[in-house]
Amino acid sequence: MTRFIEALYENGVLRPLHPLEGVAEHSRVRGTLELDEGNASPLMACIGTLPDEDAEEMMRAIEEEFERIDPDAWR
Repeated sequence: MTRFIEALYENGVLRPLHPLEGVAEHSRVRGTLELDEGNASPLMACIGTLPDEDAEEMMRAIEEEFERIDPDAWR
């Protein structure tokens, strides 16, 4: 089973922010640690939730649209 959880690291222990339903006490688990750096951009919150191909297509579309913006139009 794979599940995404959020946790706090305190005194050398990862403490889940919410109960881990379906996980028995003293169960061994393994996972990947991703530090929350405050999500520098709202798009960063989506990273990892889309397949790589979709994320790349989204980034290309965003970059193409930004190239079309006339910076003088905002004055």
